[in-house]
Amino acid sequence: MKKFLLSALLLLSVSAFAQKQYTLQSPDKNITVTIEAGEQLTYSVMHGNTCVLTPSAIGMTLGDGTMFGYNPVPVIKSAKTRSVNQKLQSPLYKKAEIPEVFNELTLSFKGNFKVIFRAYDAGVAYRFETDFRKPIIVKSETADFNFDADYQGFIPYVLRRAGQEGPLINQQFYNSFENTYSHINLSQMDPEKLAFLPLLVELNDGKKAVITEADLEDFPGLYLYNPKGGNSLSAMHAGYPKTREQGGHNNLQWIVKERENYIAKTAGKRAFPWRIITISESDKELADNDLVYLLASPNRIGDVSWIQPGKVAWDWWNAWNIYGVDFPAGINNDTYKYYIDFASQYGIEYVILDEGWAVNKKADLFQVVPEIDIKELVDYGADRNVGIVLWVGYAAIDKDMEHVCQHYADMGVKGFKVDFMDGDDQMIVDFYYRMAETAARHHLFIDFHGAYKPTGLNRTYPNVLNHEGVYGLEQAKWDNESDLVTNEVTIPFIRMLAGPLDYTQGAMKNANKNNFAAIYTEPMSQGTRCRQLAEYVIFESPFNMLCDSPSNYMKEEECTQFIASVPTTWDETMVLDGKVGEYLVIARRKDFHWYVGAITNWEERDIEIDLGVLPNFGAKSGHIFRDGPNANRVAKDYVSEQAQVWGNKVKVHLAKGGGAVMVF
Repeated sequence: MKKFLLSALLLLSVSAFAQKQYTLQSPDKNITVTIEAGEQLTYSVMHGNTCVLTPSAIGMTLGDGTMFGYNPVPVIKSAKTRSVNQKLQSPLYKKAEIPEVFNELTLSFKGNFKVIFRAYDAGVAYRFETDFRKPIIVKSETADFNFDADYQGFIPYVLRRAGQEGPLINQQFYNSFENTYSHINLSQMDPEKLAFLPLLVELNDGKKAVITEADLEDFPGLYLYNPKGGNSLSAMHAGYPKTREQGGHNNLQWIVKERENYIAKTAGKRAFPWRIITISESDKELADNDLVYLLASPNRIGDVSWIQPGKVAWDWWNAWNIYGVDFPAGINNDTYKYYIDFASQYGIEYVILDEGWAVNKKADLFQVVPEIDIKELVDYGADRNVGIVLWVGYAAIDKDMEHVCQHYADMGVKGFKVDFMDGDDQMIVDFYYRMAETAARHHLFIDFHGAYKPTGLNRTYPNVLNHEGVYGLEQAKWDNESDLVTNEVTIPFIRMLAGPLDYTQGAMKNANKNNFAAIYTEPMSQGTRCRQLAEYVIFESPFNMLCDSPSNYMKEEECTQFIASVPTTWDETMVLDGKVGEYLVIARRKDFHWYVGAITNWEERDIEIDLGVLPNFGAKSGHIFRDGPNANRVAKDYVSEQAQVWGNKVKVHLAKGGGAVMVF
């Protein structure tokens, strides 16, 4: 039941300097937000006796010089509160429904703007709203995050692309939002480097805060940096593109050559993105946080029954390495029919044609290489209950989006993997919405690759099944230096908090720490075979890749049958245990089956999983894939057996870089 209640949450005090102070609490009263309207509009956050943020400035400056939240003292016309307690239906998500419970404070200021604060039990969010009749230009936004000590953070620095001009800060706006985390003190952050979101800060008392954003629409994405070397993080946005030209990877990108001195030009009457600070008492809460989804705009496409999530046989990571066939493997119809036959045999819903099916460097999706007949493949797949998905480059589909979507939807293609946006200025953010809306009208789904982090677009346009924006398994093709195992037990607490991720797991060639090698055309994973299986439960991914070659999968019948059987959307999700950068245990339910996945870092460990906390759990046994006795030596060593449940608890041994997965 939906309840809107006027609450007595608002406390008002007026000082001699006409400073006004307002206080908002979370429903469980653990979180307190204090907003002060003095010469600068600020807010601070406490969680119990733990300081989350000291007074932190927020504001906005328009192109005509109008300033929100700055001197002179903002004049507050009204302050209204409400409380909401309801259930939100969440199709194609990690849960079938989500409790939506929050307290809200809206401050209306003289000058046609408002600021709205919400306090949830899991964190705090705020956003600006404006009410102008004419369009506005936003020159800059102030969003500071001030901490009371020099805490450590998990910082995902931008990896800037080569060939960019201008100041170092501006060069970093062209990036793919992929990096591992630097675990450093805030004061140690490089003042010339931007960090993308989400970003985690470790607080006192074992608590943690993650900063991110939601409902990012018609506005550039938020970066954070530390220009002064203290305990504070400040906002930075990409300038609005002034000039850009087609280029980049195979001529599939729009490259900004010069930027305006403002960040957005937009409607005068609108709501701006939510700035979110999630707060956890235990690490496992971070891996099961719904604030980004809750704060996104509701479904705009209506009926979602036509959207079918699922798994997809993928060609690019395994370099089309099929064998034991009587034709040359590569980008040709014979190879893709082999992929389709494999998918059909195991009940895998889709096959993707990644880069190479369209003529290279033309950025024209109607020019198909002569070795490929897409209609023939679509029909061949339809006869075998396998859908076809096409990889497309950003500039190629952007220049003729409507016709491309109509042409391939009419042909029977099910969706697009859209790649190489590599930025989040306002033009690129607008592209996401146009792409999602256009695809939805033609009953096509989208997997955004080369993408910024999710900001709730999967709620607004449920046909957006997945985002990359993660340092994923593809890096194993060329990166000998990065520790992907530690990364994999870090991203569920930080990056996955924002939404689903296209990590592209499923390698059948697995390596321990000492024998891993990055081989572009014959890649392998870091960690054990069971780790790869467990990641189909650990990672939230409604459109989930099988990265390896069908030939390799067919040699590993038991593992492949399991991967093919794992759902990609869920009725219920519970995080049972975990610690950032060390290990994680997640349970997910679909219909009457519980799936439990566990992964660890390079530390060997024994864990006891308490299944008694799962609702209506009554199983006495289930099936388990666990690391074998020699998994520390030979990473693919695993054991498949019945797991006995004693007193609702199961004990599991995880090898170095290992994992386990159970079905009950």
